[in-house]
Amino acid sequence: MVALGGGHGLYASLSALRRVTDRLSAVVTVADDGGSSGRLRRELGVLPPGDLRMALAALCGDDDWGQTWSRVVQHRFRSEGELHGHAVGNLLIVALWELLDDPVAGLDWVGRLLGAHGRVLPMASVPLDLAAEVELGGEVTTVMGQVACALTPGRVRAISLIPPDPPASPEAVQAVLDADWVVFGPGSWFTSVLPHLMVPELARALVETRARRLVALNLAPQPGETDGFSPQAHLEVLQAHAPDLTVDVVLADGGVVEDRIPLERAAKALGARLVLADVASSDGSPRHDAPRLAVVLDEIFREQR
Repeated sequence: MVALGGGHGLYASLSALRRVTDRLSAVVTVADDGGSSGRLRRELGVLPPGDLRMALAALCGDDDWGQTWSRVVQHRFRSEGELHGHAVGNLLIVALWELLDDPVAGLDWVGRLLGAHGRVLPMASVPLDLAAEVELGGEVTTVMGQVACALTPGRVRAISLIPPDPPASPEAVQAVLDADWVVFGPGSWFTSVLPHLMVPELARALVETRARRLVALNLAPQPGETDGFSPQAHLEVLQAHAPDLTVDVVLADGGVVEDRIPLERAAKALGARLVLADVASSDGSPRHDAPRLAVVLDEIFREQR
């Protein structure tokens, strides 16, 4: 299994997938320019570690070792000084990168320390920047940077990467080519999911792989990024950014789909069947419940073996 994304959405899918398989790789976006990640990136010229750290934390087991280390790497310092806001895991990852001079090897070492149930890989070998075409008040402007794209008050129409032809992580490309299933989403659509399709070598692998492909839709539009988006609009944007990509399954929570017909039509346009299931958290928040999602994913994978 290979899961693509970043941030809280990828955390949700990995938390479910690690309950389904012991052969799991996360391919993570590397365009974050805010918070602790942005500071380390600007100061040291490294890949932004934050989304990579979150993916590693999601792969920690449910035993005392896994849960303790998950809390440790997610812990953020609170102070009046320079350490304020830095996550422990970000510092640990960057320290290993400096010692080993190999981003993938550094992540593998952190994964071994945490007892991670899978591997975490950057989608590209260099830090990336996002540029978004944003429509507001009838005018289209360009917004630069992942944080700005995520918080823009306008409607995002398309994204691109800077540099426009970045080198893909060879390990990420190979993981996609070797996979049985590739899972897109849930997650911030324009800043966490679609960027993978903008890295040429990785995009080719995602189209050419013999793996089946599943798209897990979000439970709610993301304020500032996908305001007003219907579930089917997410699929239409995906198809616009990757017209050669076909999908086998689209998974959505039945409780948030108001009209099944247009969503089925959008899924069919990608070559996919639509699966509606109860995968949302029972507390009413727009978060996926990892055990519920794991059960549904396991059923889908078994049905299509």
